[in-house]
Amino acid sequence: MNALFDSFQQRGVTFRNRIGVSPMCQYSSQDGLASDWHLVHLVSRAVGGAGLVFTEAAAVEPLGRISLGDLGIWADEQIPMLAKIAKLIQEAGAVAGIQLAHAGRKASSATPWAGGSPLTKAEGGWQPLAPSAIAFNDESPVPTVLTLEGIESIKQSFIQAAQRSIEAGFQAIEIHAAHGYLLHEFLSPLSNHRTDRYGDSFEGRIRLLTEIVQAVRAILPDQLPLWVRISATDWAEGGWDLEQSIALSQILKNAGVDLVDCSTGGLIPSVKIPTGSGYQVPFSDRIRQKTGIATAAVGMITTPIQADQIIRSGQADIVLLARELLRDPYWPHRAAKELQVDHHQYPKQYQRAW
Repeated sequence: MNALFDSFQQRGVTFRNRIGVSPMCQYSSQDGLASDWHLVHLVSRAVGGAGLVFTEAAAVEPLGRISLGDLGIWADEQIPMLAKIAKLIQEAGAVAGIQLAHAGRKASSATPWAGGSPLTKAEGGWQPLAPSAIAFNDESPVPTVLTLEGIESIKQSFIQAAQRSIEAGFQAIEIHAAHGYLLHEFLSPLSNHRTDRYGDSFEGRIRLLTEIVQAVRAILPDQLPLWVRISATDWAEGGWDLEQSIALSQILKNAGVDLVDCSTGGLIPSVKIPTGSGYQVPFSDRIRQKTGIATAAVGMITTPIQADQIIRSGQADIVLLARELLRDPYWPHRAAKELQVDHHQYPKQYQRAW
């Protein structure tokens, strides 16, 4: 039986505990470059005691940004600041992770605090790409359908982004195939109406993701873990669901993926999601039990006792916190105190506080 503050080993990487900082967009980049904001935001969570600190979704190409403020990993010029951040995260005792993403039909949007609506050309917007010509909602533009050449180009963008991530010193890489972004759009029959080899069946719809996984795994050093985030259900009839997620997870495991990060939703607007404390944990549990792959649980995990119980009960191997760590970067230290963990290490500069 593992507990929240037990270490977690994957390939050649050891996480000091089973608390991770979930990828959270900050919308604070210019030309995809990480800034001082990212350095302070991410490194403070490592100082705060998390075992893993993920960057926000890093776009693998400019057209794959959600907004003009998105972080990027499509150019060599973006490596130096990311490398500095990754180094400082590791010096603070955490594993530095990066999430690679493409926004697909949800690209070219204003930042949330600017309303989040699709950007006009005058505002710097661009034409989104997708597997099929199906808009995200009534105010979104109909996306351009990706050709086979376009799909190959995006696949190469993920591979090159993974290579830059290695050069920047990240110790864990996650491919984002959730929340209604491009790879999720290929997975779901609600957004993928293709009749070629990248659609038309379960095998076709998962093809792009599995090809990217195989290509990225091939260039990753063997000691570095590869994760994939999925939305385990669309919460909509006829959409992507848990049974397909289980089947996909088994295929990903066989392809060298080390962990499936289990979220839900995001593909279509206005669906009824039964949110509540730990509402996504059962998906992590089911996938873990059915396939034997390691899983991460995420979504309204807020208290130390709740997080510890998720690990102790075997529902997940690691918990990823998002908003709770925005509210309290030092949540892991507080959790160790509350759970009376005697082997937890506080930064020596902060020991007098604990």
